[in-house]
This record gives sequence, structure tokens and C-alpha cells, in this order.
Amino acid sequence: MDFYKACGLDKLKLVINSLGDKESRGDHRTALVDHFSARIDEFCSDCQSRLESNPMRILDCKVDRDHKLVQTAPSIQDYLNETSVAYFAKVKQLLDAMNIPYVIDPNLVRGLDYYTNTAFEIMLDEPEFGAITTLTGGGRYEGLVEEFGGPKVSGIGFGLSIERVLMALEARGLLEENNRTLDVYVVAVGEEASDYAAVMLRELRQSGIIADKDYLQRKMKAQFKAADRSGAKHVIVIGENELETGAANVKNMETGDQQQVPFEALVSELSK
Repeated sequence: MDFYKACGLDKLKLVINSLGDKESRGDHRTALVDHFSARIDEFCSDCQSRLESNPMRILDCKVDRDHKLVQTAPSIQDYLNETSVAYFAKVKQLLDAMNIPYVIDPNLVRGLDYYTNTAFEIMLDEPEFGAITTLTGGGRYEGLVEEFGGPKVSGIGFGLSIERVLMALEARGLLEENNRTLDVYVVAVGEEASDYAAVMLRELRQSGIIADKDYLQRKMKAQFKAADRSGAKHVIVIGENELETGAANVKNMETGDQQQVPFEALVSELSK
């Protein structure tokens, strides 16, 4: 929540739920199978396949969310044992102590079998962003490491969904415009020159120079057009002759001036 607020997204909604421990989930799973079995043929094919394997997923089905049986399905909250109830109470207590508002949604299940106890999603509480309002979601995993042969250790995780953050920031006009263009575009003619250009590109980038090259084995003229479209300040040309002499042809795209620069001096010269 603090991360998104630091980004400038202030209209946020935290949704939480408790999926209980393994014992609680097992009891709830049995109740869900009993609840849906008789009329499972009324549900989509995904829900039908999930009935035995992961019936909790039926609760967050996008197709059948309005089905009456979904609305009347047994709630996990009614199957939490004492340990799970106490755990969820502690989560809520700490959120209250930190003045973080939240909404409890019994149908928030996150869909993965390894979730236990806390599950959460952080959403944009702004209608203008459309249907996709969830920025991130995650929860606690008890026993997941053990299932893969590791020690008995707890875990938590979440998917940050960087693309959704960027979309939200862009919609709010909070993305800073990136005015930086390429410093260097490397034009390479021939396979050997293209291979050498790949190595050179890495060296340029490691030194802080913004650089790119052609990846389509285009003719020199087409590569120069691509360099011009990119707005690169300089173009490095490498061909058979440059490989033989050990020096590249460097062209200043603004002035048109060209000079021969030894390969080993390219980084220092361009950094100037």
C-alpha cells in the first residue's frame, strides 16, 4: 500500500480474506463439493473440471459469478478452526493498528492450492480505470516449500504486475516523460561484424552509454534509416574493412562529421 501511494496512486482498496490452514481448507473443500455436485452441469467447463481438484476456484469464476449456487456457497469463514480464526484476527488487528483500511471478501480465493491463511488483493478504487482494477495480489504459503522437498518453513508472495502499475500511472498523468534518446546506434555489415557489434553493444551499455543495433541483418542503407528514426546522436559503422583495421567509423548524426576510432578507444571517446 505504501509503495502504490509513493507512486501517487491514492485511491486504493485493500481486499483480504482468510483461506484458513490445511485443516480448515479441507473441511471447506468437502462442503463445496457437496454444494455444487448435483448441479455442476450448469456451470462452465472450467468449473466442472475444478469441482474435484480445486472447487474453491468456482467461487471466483468470471463466467458463473452470478449463478445462484455461487451466491449461496458455503463460506470459508464458517469453516475456520480456532487457530485460523486467531491468525486472521491478528492480521486485522495489525492492519487496524497501522491505519490501513481493508474490506473482507469471503470469495477472494486467489485460485492456487498452496495459499493458506491470508490472501489479499490491492485494487484501484476508481471506476474510470475500467474492469481491470486489481494492481497486485498474493498471500501466505504454509507447507509449499515442504511439498518441493524443502524444510518446514513459511512463505509469502505476491505478483506486482508492473504493467498495471504503469497503465494506472499513465492514466493519472503520473509517468515522467523519458526524453533520453539513443547515444549510439551500431551499424554492422556482414555476419562477423554483426557478432562483434553484439559484444561492443554490451561494453557500451555497461559504461552507461544508451546504445542499440540492428537485429534483422538489413542492408547498410536500411540500418542507417533505423538509426535516424531512433534519434541516435552517433552511429558506429563496422564492416569487413573496420574489422581488418581494428577501428570503427563513428559518425556524428547532427554535424555529419566522421572519424576513425580504434575499437579499444570507443567507450572513452563516446563517453566524452
